[in-house]
Amino acid sequence: MKPTTIDDCKLIEIDQIGDRRGHISVVENNREVPFEVKRVYYLYDVPSGEERGGHAHKELQQLIVAVSGSFDIVVDDGTKKETFSLNRPNKGLYFPAGLWREINNFSSGAICLVLASHTYDENDYIRGYQDFISYKQR
Repeated sequence: MKPTTIDDCKLIEIDQIGDRRGHISVVENNREVPFEVKRVYYLYDVPSGEERGGHAHKELQQLIVAVSGSFDIVVDDGTKKETFSLNRPNKGLYFPAGLWREINNFSSGAICLVLASHTYDENDYIRGYQDFISYKQR
């Protein structure tokens, strides 16, 4: 299996249907999101200056969406880093396994929605950055 890099992340446009009453966006398994969703969670009320993430996953894939407000995702593949800014509920960042992430710069009222390919499994996490670098060098 080819090691993942930042180039494997991609911004995904989520269909948006709207009229004078507002908008709706729909996400379906294996369509907008390139995997079957097994878990959904969201981050909110993140205090100013705080950071979330700070880990990687061995198997888990994610689609991350700013359903309200904005935040940045710093993606690190062990060689290079790139920052993705999310601020629209009809755009998501596809995040494959094997990449380190830090989520920061949360605006007031930001809600970060995460669609995940697996249920929670602590053994899938790489929580230390040096452990991540070692994992990538295998």
